[in-house]
Amino acid sequence: MEHEEKVRQICEVLNQVIEDTSIPRNIRRAAEEAKNTLMNEKEDLGVRVSSAIYILEEISNDRNLPLHARTIIWNISSELETIKT
Repeated sequence: MEHEEKVRQICEVLNQVIEDTSIPRNIRRAAEEAKNTLMNEKEDLGVRVSSAIYILEEISNDRNLPLHARTIIWNISSELETIKT
């Protein structure tokens, strides 16, 4: 159950990214996609985490991503790596 709690906390951080209007819309959209992927309990936790990491890695390479958001995305990815089963 601790993994599910960590996923919920990560989703809260993703919400901050999604609601931050200083971040370009396409990046906020991708963050929302990662959050929705993590929240989809029909999928296995490992699949959800791997998919979210993939989405976040894609946006972390976007040159329009503000530095503060890049740091948040990297931190989220690191946290997700600890969940991978």
